[in-house]
Amino acid sequence: SLTWQHQSFTTLKQHNGLFYFLKRKKTDLGCWNPVTGLNGSLSDRKLVNNMRWVVLRVVTVLEEPFVMVSENVLGKPKKYQGFSIDVLESLANYLGFKYEIYVAPDHKYGSPQEDGTWNGLIGELVFKRADIGISALTITPDRENVVDFTSRYMDYSVGVLLRKAEKTMDMFACLAPFDLSLWACIAGTVLLVGLLVYLLNWLNPPRLQMGSMTSTTLYNSMWFVYGSFVQQGGEVPYTTLATRMMMGAWWLFALIVISSYTANLAAFLTITRIENSIQSLQDLSRQTDIPYGTVMDSAVYEHVRVKGMNPFERDSMYSQMWRMINRSNGSENNVLESSAGIQKVKYGNYAFVWDAAVLQYVAINDPDCSFYTVGNTVADRGYGIALQHGSPYRDVFSQSRVNRPKPAIPSLGWGPALPQHGSYPANHHEKGDGNATPPLSLTQVPQNAHVWHPAGLPTRKCFPELINVHHRAGRGQRAGSQSFCDAPPCHPRGL
Repeated sequence: SLTWQHQSFTTLKQHNGLFYFLKRKKTDLGCWNPVTGLNGSLSDRKLVNNMRWVVLRVVTVLEEPFVMVSENVLGKPKKYQGFSIDVLESLANYLGFKYEIYVAPDHKYGSPQEDGTWNGLIGELVFKRADIGISALTITPDRENVVDFTSRYMDYSVGVLLRKAEKTMDMFACLAPFDLSLWACIAGTVLLVGLLVYLLNWLNPPRLQMGSMTSTTLYNSMWFVYGSFVQQGGEVPYTTLATRMMMGAWWLFALIVISSYTANLAAFLTITRIENSIQSLQDLSRQTDIPYGTVMDSAVYEHVRVKGMNPFERDSMYSQMWRMINRSNGSENNVLESSAGIQKVKYGNYAFVWDAAVLQYVAINDPDCSFYTVGNTVADRGYGIALQHGSPYRDVFSQSRVNRPKPAIPSLGWGPALPQHGSYPANHHEKGDGNATPPLSLTQVPQNAHVWHPAGLPTRKCFPELINVHHRAGRGQRAGSQSFCDAPPCHPRGL
């Protein structure tokens, strides 16, 4: 029922007009515009630390681990818990007020619409349907234009949630350094050279000493060529000039091939041990194999858009990220809720850009341990409690948050409690140095050699000893001087 020059505010035609109501020319009590109406209160209520009998209406958005809701059992009211709820409960106990909490109808934090209004949690405060808004709510300049914020109670940074590379065991991984066609050529070359060596030795046989015999058969020639190729030598001597020239060229060829195989095998092992190629936001922006996105019309979405498009704040990394996020006007790679983005990472080829604190909680509490997180460790923003513009509770909440005893925040899956005013590590799953090379496992060394030797090392070392024992046992039975039990036990000593 406010009027100005005998006209109602609702009938004024000044669509861009702003009216400020001041008291004692110092205190900004509120403002009015044709779009949102009166934003603030015309009554200057002086509050003290005792807010007993005050009941505040609190709006929130479910976001683990900040705000979570327990299951409704036997008709009992929903119970909210989480880090933000602990902060709110601590303020309520310190100031003495009561509160009623509900979830924003559209489950969004809030963004400006085309007509100038706001949706989500911020919209509930602008239209005065709630007194306080609390969740994983970041303090941004656009939001500060329409609502008030307390001082930050926790630092904020952007992170990326990715799925860990799946570890698979390839039975023929030792063949990976060479292409299949190259292996076929090598096998054909071994057969061809073995045949040539046999023919040269057969056409021009060496002179033998009296009583000696030659064993240069085709089989022995093939075996000699193969043994020299794998650098194991041979037993059949070739003394003719043509054969030695042929073998000299073959040895040089084998040296080059084996050296190339060794180098490629080392490179192959190095590449396969780098499981997660994306270790920072820069790595994410440079690649295009894994699409990535965030929640539409969120603070992260606006943050990337401003830094990627604003000519005064243009960043090459954010420009590349914005091109990926804004594909098809944002509908291709973005999601409507953070839970949808997490599911998209788990079951598809996708990276989700969101609050680092939320993503690290998700990665740590994933039962399959299939996630890892990277991000920016520099915290340029913070989480705050939102209130109506001109709310008399803002200064009281900010001051009480500093003076009140620190709440006993339970561990919500982090191990220690959530840190306050601190940055998060890039990967909470990794222990120790994230750049350290992991040790080779048994399945990697010597690249599945157990496939070709199923008995393994103990059998190979014990087998000659078993033959020895059996031989001595048989001899003892014939001579009547030693039994099988008297034989020394098998032990893994060198051959």
